[in-house]
Amino acid sequence: MPYFTRNGHRLFYSDEGTGDPVILLHGLGSSTRDWEHQIPALLPYYRVICIDMCGHGQSDKPPSGYSIKRFADDTKALIDELQLQRPHIIGISMGGMIAFQLATDHPEVPASLTIINSAPEVKPRRPAEYLMVAKRLLLAHAFPLGVTAKALGKLLFPKPEQAELRQTFEQRWRENARGPYLASLRAIIGWGVADRLQRICCPVLVVAGDGDYTPVEHKREYVARLGDARLEVISDSRHASPIDQVETFNALMLGFLRECGTAKAA
Repeated sequence: MPYFTRNGHRLFYSDEGTGDPVILLHGLGSSTRDWEHQIPALLPYYRVICIDMCGHGQSDKPPSGYSIKRFADDTKALIDELQLQRPHIIGISMGGMIAFQLATDHPEVPASLTIINSAPEVKPRRPAEYLMVAKRLLLAHAFPLGVTAKALGKLLFPKPEQAELRQTFEQRWRENARGPYLASLRAIIGWGVADRLQRICCPVLVVAGDGDYTPVEHKREYVARLGDARLEVISDSRHASPIDQVETFNALMLGFLRECGTAKAA
């Protein structure tokens, strides 16, 4: 299995296919496995790279040192390690934050950004936002990961016909190491690069589930501050749009990538 070492820690990644490079960045408490519906759709046309962030999946799990900046620097280190030229970067939730951090720190790197159910900052300002953050922190710190997994599973996949998705999510979530998970969660709260969005110079697709944690209008606000950017809303979808609406999301993703660069003929 491929690993690279940064700051004394081994980070797992996968690298498959040929063509223009596409990097997939997972969310908090997730891993490369949660791109299982996107990798097969991308591989006929692109070189697909996934990384398990530090503290997640098969990467090392040190007790401290977590930040969105660190995750973005690790991603940049992998881009340099693999000598990737202008990769397309796709990130969901925390992965979208990492993509924003990378694109504002290194505007010359990404060929495009696809941001899914995410934002360029997590700084609560409204009472409802403070309440949401407090609930998430309380749930995570006060209860075992199994309880958190069950609560989040019901929130993400509430329909009876989504029972299998819910079960898979809960099983994978319980595999998280508690300390690194909590440290990564705390690293998100208060983070932000919203004041540097003007540095992003590549095309941006923002995908929002209509039932995501934060309202679509919040995404519309920051999309308006980006240059070459557009918002696509997926109906009947929550936070995990690439999983709960696979076909719709994949069509948006592939269509946008084709607009942004040359895809290899399948």
